[in-house]
Amino acid sequence: MTVVLGVDTALRSTGVGVVDGAFKAPRFVTCGVIKTPAGRPHTECLRRLDAGITELIAETRPDAVAIEGIFFCKNVRTAMILGQARGVVLAAAARAGVPVYEYAPRDVKLALSGFGAASKEQVARMISGILRLKQTPPPDAADALAIALCHLHRASGVRATALKTL
Repeated sequence: MTVVLGVDTALRSTGVGVVDGAFKAPRFVTCGVIKTPAGRPHTECLRRLDAGITELIAETRPDAVAIEGIFFCKNVRTAMILGQARGVVLAAAARAGVPVYEYAPRDVKLALSGFGAASKEQVARMISGILRLKQTPPPDAADALAIALCHLHRASGVRATALKTL
């Protein structure tokens, strides 16, 4: 069985989702959102994100962490903040010795829906169907599950880029 932790990285609301098995028969393990309330210092957000990812890795012992690749961002400040949050996730995975794989948003949508420009709602419905969920997860958690399922789909290594751990 392959256990995959999918992470949809953000500073104040990072989606996480864990699945195991193969893409043809995946099993839902857990999902949620690591949140930091508005008004908290930037460093507090990063600390909480690190603690949440570290705890989830310890609890679920994934074979891989899958994250969404960096996409074009017009706002430099936003790109820097996203990069810092991604760095925290990468560092947590590296400390645990778990390899990290990165997928472009278009590849995630393509793997789940067969259409690289699928809407978030279409992807969320696909996730619910594939994992036989009774309720659609919150948007950030649904995105994280989509990333994890994409990794299972691409587990053969096709179109997957392994990031080196520290």
